[in-house]
Amino acid sequence: MNGATNEGPSKETRHVNVFVIRHGETAWSLTGQHTGTTDLPLTDNGRRLAERLFPVLAKEAFTRVLVSPMQRARETCELAGLGNAAVIDPDLVEWNYGEYEGLTPQQIHEKAPGWLIFRDGCPGGEMPEQVGARADRVIARVRAVEGNVALFAHGHLLRVFVARWIGLHTGAGEHFLLDTGSLSILGYYRDIPAVKVWNGPFPEPADL
Repeated sequence: MNGATNEGPSKETRHVNVFVIRHGETAWSLTGQHTGTTDLPLTDNGRRLAERLFPVLAKEAFTRVLVSPMQRARETCELAGLGNAAVIDPDLVEWNYGEYEGLTPQQIHEKAPGWLIFRDGCPGGEMPEQVGARADRVIARVRAVEGNVALFAHGHLLRVFVARWIGLHTGAGEHFLLDTGSLSILGYYRDIPAVKVWNGPFPEPADL
């Protein structure tokens, strides 16, 4: 026997690849401050990271491009070359941090020792189940189309998104670290939601 099974050839039965892009660096992401509703622009380095997305995404055709209304996400989308195709989706906005807006994790832990956003949420802001519901609505829109979809959004929201994509509870977002300016790809193993690439680094332009 050669180890073959009667399982048949491996193939995907769904034809959706989701390119998940976290916006480039901002002044607050650099300092570790929680940035939800504060509408900051990209830093010079953040713009550079976004521009490095351009040759990668230019190789793909996209059926739909969805972007958070916040300027850091919209600017990343523009610099990555998909601004003309983008539709603003309010459900892609970052976690509302409420009273913790602008604070670092260290400052928050002084107020609430042991705090974890994926478990505890934010006073005056959103609870995990609210962010999970937003992610679920985006997932439903993505799964209604065939072809590649690009999402430009934010760290905590996208960590919830990947957890919900593969059928985990919202709190499982704690297991998916995500850098600014990163590209991840979600898809299917046959008809099972799967992660193809997560928090992917980019080659330098000379290597593309």
